[in-house]
Amino acid sequence: MQLESLQLNNYRNYAEARVSFTSKVNVLVGKNGSGKTNLLDAIFFLATTRSAVAPSDQYGVRLGQEHFYIKGVFLREGEKHEVSAGYQKGAKKIIREDGYEYQKFSDHVGKYPVVLIAPDDTDLVREASESRRRFFDSVIAQADKDYLEALINYNQALRQRNGLLKMFHESGRFDPVALEVYDDMLVRHGSIVFQKRRDFLVEFGPVFQYYYNYIVAEETAEVIYRSSLLEKSFETGLRENLERDRWLQRTSFGIHRDDFNFLLGGGDLKRLGSQGQQKSFVIALRLAQFAVLKNHKGFPPLLLLDDIFDKLDDFRIEKLLELLRKDELGQLFITDARPDRTAMLLERIEVDSTVFSVGEGNIRMYA
Repeated sequence: MQLESLQLNNYRNYAEARVSFTSKVNVLVGKNGSGKTNLLDAIFFLATTRSAVAPSDQYGVRLGQEHFYIKGVFLREGEKHEVSAGYQKGAKKIIREDGYEYQKFSDHVGKYPVVLIAPDDTDLVREASESRRRFFDSVIAQADKDYLEALINYNQALRQRNGLLKMFHESGRFDPVALEVYDDMLVRHGSIVFQKRRDFLVEFGPVFQYYYNYIVAEETAEVIYRSSLLEKSFETGLRENLERDRWLQRTSFGIHRDDFNFLLGGGDLKRLGSQGQQKSFVIALRLAQFAVLKNHKGFPPLLLLDDIFDKLDDFRIEKLLELLRKDELGQLFITDARPDRTAMLLERIEVDSTVFSVGEGNIRMYA
């Protein structure tokens, strides 16, 4: 699969831009703040229906404007497809494929798989469990539509149950029958999410270990799935925590509290791992994500490398370049603030590549 062309209108710092890409390596060079990351974010948006960096669609609208529009032409399994995303302030966004408007965005997720490696990926190690759940949810959702549907339904039921608990508290009246409706929904959809997370880690774990050992020397690295459902059934957990939930006015038991522990040599990566080990760990996570998606889809996802050369030492850069030489990575998009370094790296890997200069919302071939 590849992205042949991209068109932007009023997206972040781009008033209007059109660009065609090569099938292998596309490098975007320019000063920090020039819009390189925004270009990758537009690609990510077309593939996933959301931004990788902004918490809300409204932040994608160029300053002083009221809407944005993104369009891309993809080549997938020998056929071209046009995907567009539009957003108007005060209205819902619209995602289309070949002119067809999606009624459910979840129907689009996974059709054009994408993997983004960014400088802040080490936040997965340092931040709370929510960021790690979000990472694995995004990986599994692109590979498994049933997982995404179950997760969406679970989160909807969770919001409704929490709203009911708050209403009970404010009114002073408790209706256990009304609560049971949402309990049943949480159990039904949450059990699917739980089992699919367990199954996915069985597949993901060895692939991740392979890439970690590829990047560094032999060292045991693990991802451990932590869930309260490993200790008791969903029904039992909800029942035992009912009084606590009423006091907290929110649901305290369920898969929305799961975590994924990162271990290195049997110890906690966050506490014991060096910065280099943490960087290697998250790069291995992303490469494993790429490999698993490639296996599920039958073709390589788009790979977006955002300004990571500044964050990696020469050894890790060399290992990434080896994957390019082996032709394992499909179409690649790289951003870099140093054109001279980029040129040197491209000479070493000897692959088809195009360099674009990005500045002040404009994109042109690099001279």
